[in-house]
Amino acid sequence: MESTQTESVHSPVLSPTGFSSQEAAERLAKYGPNDPAPTRRGAFAIELLSLFLNPLVIILLVASAVSAVLGQKIDAGIIVVLVLLGIIINFVQTFRSQRAIERVRQHVSLTATVLRDGEWQELRRQLIVPGDVVRLSAGDLVPADAQLLESRDLYVQQAALTGESMPAEKEARYGSAKHTPDAPSLVFLGTSVVSGTGIARVLTTGQQTSFGAIATRLVERPEETEFERGLRRFGMLIMRAVFFLVLFIIAVRMALHKDAFESFIFAVALAVGLTPEFLPMITSVTLARGAVRMARKQVIVKHLPAIQNFGSIDVLCSDKTGTLTVGVMTLSAALDAFGQGSDRPLALAYLNSKFETGIRSPLDTAILSQARDDADDYRKCDEIPFDFNRRRLSIVVEHNDSSNRESLLITKGAPEGILELCESYEADARRILTFDRTAKDQARGIYEKLCSQGLRVLAVAYRRIESKGAFSAADEHALTLAGFLAFADPPNPDTRASIAALKRDGVQVKILTGDNELVARTLCKQVGLDDPVIVLGEELETMSEPALGHVAEQASVFARVSPVQKLRILRALKHRGHVVGYLGDGINDAPSLHAADVGISVSSAVDVAREAAEIILLQRGLGILHRGILEGRRASANVLKYLLMGTSSNFGNMFSMAGASAFLPFLPMLSTQILLNNFLYDTAQITIPSDNVDNAYLRSPQRWDMRLIRNFMILIGPISSIYDFLTFYVLLRFFHASEALFHTGWFVESLATQTLVLFVIRTMKNPFRSRPSVPLAITTVLIVVIGVFLPFSPLAGILGFTALPPSYFSFLIASTATYLLLVELAKRRLFAAKIG
Repeated sequence: MESTQTESVHSPVLSPTGFSSQEAAERLAKYGPNDPAPTRRGAFAIELLSLFLNPLVIILLVASAVSAVLGQKIDAGIIVVLVLLGIIINFVQTFRSQRAIERVRQHVSLTATVLRDGEWQELRRQLIVPGDVVRLSAGDLVPADAQLLESRDLYVQQAALTGESMPAEKEARYGSAKHTPDAPSLVFLGTSVVSGTGIARVLTTGQQTSFGAIATRLVERPEETEFERGLRRFGMLIMRAVFFLVLFIIAVRMALHKDAFESFIFAVALAVGLTPEFLPMITSVTLARGAVRMARKQVIVKHLPAIQNFGSIDVLCSDKTGTLTVGVMTLSAALDAFGQGSDRPLALAYLNSKFETGIRSPLDTAILSQARDDADDYRKCDEIPFDFNRRRLSIVVEHNDSSNRESLLITKGAPEGILELCESYEADARRILTFDRTAKDQARGIYEKLCSQGLRVLAVAYRRIESKGAFSAADEHALTLAGFLAFADPPNPDTRASIAALKRDGVQVKILTGDNELVARTLCKQVGLDDPVIVLGEELETMSEPALGHVAEQASVFARVSPVQKLRILRALKHRGHVVGYLGDGINDAPSLHAADVGISVSSAVDVAREAAEIILLQRGLGILHRGILEGRRASANVLKYLLMGTSSNFGNMFSMAGASAFLPFLPMLSTQILLNNFLYDTAQITIPSDNVDNAYLRSPQRWDMRLIRNFMILIGPISSIYDFLTFYVLLRFFHASEALFHTGWFVESLATQTLVLFVIRTMKNPFRSRPSVPLAITTVLIVVIGVFLPFSPLAGILGFTALPPSYFSFLIASTATYLLLVELAKRRLFAAKIG
């Protein structure tokens, strides 16, 4: 694509120092940050404006203007004040939440290796500018569109741009190159390095890259989670109820020849009372607070709605290395083909690992810790990169002695695959003997014995080969087996307890590993997964999807599985109704991280895995993940409390108003009083995000349950209405209430009951055995006190209130207490049905 940013590919290579910090800052100011998503200028101003563009807010402001024109200036002013207060509270809380979550996300921002001030530095991707020199290696996400200056066995996954699943080879070539993904000398933002290394000069950044248009669409809206889908359905339910209720009120009052404008204002105010306008703010604050709490427990959330899914996980799939184990390999033994100690396989494996350009695995790290001087006698000729079908990697080396031009192909990898490629083996004194079937069976017995002891085993083989331009997997044949390397990776100390805790809290742990079943079985026993049902990858190949779904339910360990097979397992579990989390940190884990309901990675993972994940663990281990799941459940529990409040007593009060408006000679409550009641009620719930959550709620996965919300509305709403009509009767029959006294009495009763009921609804248990948080208790009681005080305050006349007789408070206390008792009984029935 054309771009004014693009640096000419004919221009000379930058000096070895790259840009200075000052030069880079000037370019950053000129070209802008390297972010493919469009820059949201004035994002918070737009956020504030969007609150004013709420249809109900617009209607209220228009109604306020009309009231002012008609001389009802006090009513108009009250409406404006209440609307502004609601918007300000919503905006401030959301703003604080967004700032908190942005601070949390800085922990896992993507970085790139950039040449600055004469040295290679890890910088945030957004700071890269056109002309920068960047270094690439396996597992990196390419940070911008760039021209290769150097490359070595570089393969790049470009599926995001081309849709092609196979990696494309890239190499440095000078001269003009068409700015398209098939250009062999160009690498592009949005792609990832599969193997090899490279150094490249950045051509374009941000929205000017080829990925810019695609990225813009991708970041506009992440895939809708179950939580977001539930909120959307809840919103539609409320909208339908509001629409029909408003139409009903207007139609009835017009039929009774009531004042049309007054009826309209009342209906709109009632609609506001029905609408949980603080829901976005409550949701945002609750999830953000949950994200901050999770960050304190070393769990970073990249996408807030993922918190609810995190708490809903009932199946966790993970590799075993670094999860069940500490992830630190130590070389336990170097053996020949028949189990005798031998230095030969280590010497060859050292050369292989030293010259490998892909991501060094923990096994490579363990091999390279055994320093060897003789490795300097060789130079690398070529590399046949690792892939998950072959499960091996080969390096071709040549001796530095120019008189010996013979090359040596050294292969290391899974023993079961390499043994089939071997035609001979090294005996003592490096004698080469034919590898007949009997010898192979003996060698196979050796590595199986090692595996049964829980050791990871690599086979090492080689072949002398004539020098040529390039080598491929076809050259991996007629090998000579040098022997085996065995590695120990002890179980993580907290794994046994963590698995037991996850099981107790309703989360099954399933291990998906490329290791063989012997290693997997031994380790499972060590960490408390006794007698695991193990399924091999080769068995999955012949299974239909329904059969795989059944097997995935029963099995706890899948051994020798490829990335594609992991993907099939995850999808099978999801199709069976499970909420699936996947924990992975490698290049091959990206598809599974995308496919899972919740992708989980670690901060030390390769870039492509961290980018694909929604949850990042700052430390390895199941214990920290378990704590994160509980925090996810805590956050979703507090959102549910607000929803249950909005669909129970609040709903009942609105129905009471609708019914009363049909038979009373005056409005049951003035529109300004409805708005004030709704504002105070919502204010009482601002502290819900701080509330404590019952342990019983944390003990099992929590799914979005629209049926429970609907049942609360159907059962508890009418209870609220019964007490409202009782209040109407008492006010009219015993207190002979005037219009002002009726408004005042019902305002206080309505606010008290629908606010205090939060103490009942907030817990599945007996409210006296579940303590609310201090902020929630204070705000709830304070709002009720304010409501009782208002009729006796200087504002009473402005708001249309009058002083209540002392005897009314006896009724208020009795009715509130019995109302809360009835709601408690109904709640227990609803939760018992849910648990049952």
